[in-house]
Amino acid sequence: MRQFDLCLSSEGSEVVLATSSDEKHPPENIIDGNPETFWTTTGMFPQEFIICFHKHVKVEKLIIQSYLVRTLEIEKTKSKEPVDFERWIERDFVHTEGQLQNEEILVHDGYCTYLRFIITKAFDHFISVHCVSAEGLVVSNHS
Repeated sequence: MRQFDLCLSSEGSEVVLATSSDEKHPPENIIDGNPETFWTTTGMFPQEFIICFHKHVKVEKLIIQSYLVRTLEIEKTKSKEPVDFERWIERDFVHTEGQLQNEEILVHDGYCTYLRFIITKAFDHFISVHCVSAEGLVVSNHS
């Protein structure tokens, strides 16, 4: 089976919820595959976004490119709707002055249909998420 980036909008994924939106930097930029675009928050934390895969997948590695994120929690669900999330990963990021944070997380038990990313703390009032990539496999399509 071929591994690929499950999060890409070109693979059918979409951001179905985001707690803030700037028309110049919308949440869809997180999964558009373009490293020049990003989603930015409008202040206040926590902030979150939910990615829907529209299929049952097995995530094996996450790569998050962001700026000024301090603490990120990731939850997952196998439900056909974005409900019943379970806590999965919590990660503290290192502040990288003037450059993107590149977090690579190898994961276990990555079966899901939705992922919820919750930014609980930041190094500033505003942060940006440039890319979320989820390497893995499609297990099955929704029926």
